Amino acid sequence: MTSRSDDPYYTVLKSKREATRFQILVEIAAHQPSVRQQEIAAKMGVTPQAVSEYIRDLVDDGFVNSNGRGRYNVTKKGVEWVTNAAETLDTYLKYVTTDVIQDVSVWTAIAREPLTMGDRVGVFMQGGLLYASKTEQTAMGEVTLAAQPGEDVGVTKLSGIIALEEGTIRVCKVPRIQRGGSRSVSADRILDALEGMDYIGAVGLEAMVLLKSVGVTEDAFFGAREGVLEASFHGINCAMVIVDEEFTGFLKRLEGAGLPYEICDLSIS
Repeated sequence: MTSRSDDPYYTVLKSKREATRFQILVEIAAHQPSVRQQEIAAKMGVTPQAVSEYIRDLVDDGFVNSNGRGRYNVTKKGVEWVTNAAETLDTYLKYVTTDVIQDVSVWTAIAREPLTMGDRVGVFMQGGLLYASKTEQTAMGEVTLAAQPGEDVGVTKLSGIIALEEGTIRVCKVPRIQRGGSRSVSADRILDALEGMDYIGAVGLEAMVLLKSVGVTEDAFFGAREGVLEASFHGINCAMVIVDEEFTGFLKRLEGAGLPYEICDLSIS
């Protein structure tokens, strides 16, 4: 398996440079073919020289075509990059607004112990779910009604930040049927790849059939990409079993989201 820990790629979410490239690319797309670098610079609070350098890099990377005299257009590669980055930002925004800093008067959590109205509780994420207990946590609140262990309970006056580490995603590449499909992967190999993973997504019938052949049912097939990203944002370790034709595109989405991942190529014997 190949770890991404040494990958030099900087994502929109983690790198100011990539965030600036993203914004400039969006501005070019919005005003192409006549692009005024000074207007972009003023809008973004950077120098025209900086915008010029960024555009030159975008041209070198194949994201933008230069037609001379300030005329530019975004290439298909650039459109795909912007789209993937925008989808990633949208997914992350939904996670932040619904699970981290949602402006609501009452949060819903699962009681870890008997609670009574008015109890001061710590709120924490575990296994992708929000829990409340009397143990001190980085986020604290007040119980709105009595609850027994396992019941849903309301928490209000929440303060602090809910501690959460992103889960690891293990991306398992399966050959398409033209290259052997599920038959070309041994049971031991796929079971080893799934070890320690709490959420499993599948993309492609070959991937689904492979999982079923070893007695495993995926947690998501339709909408698996979004499910795996959201589960990882909630701190769950995920496996994505995916056909090779969809493999590269999914890795780009993970890189755009800044999520850690490992690669397991099941097509290699």
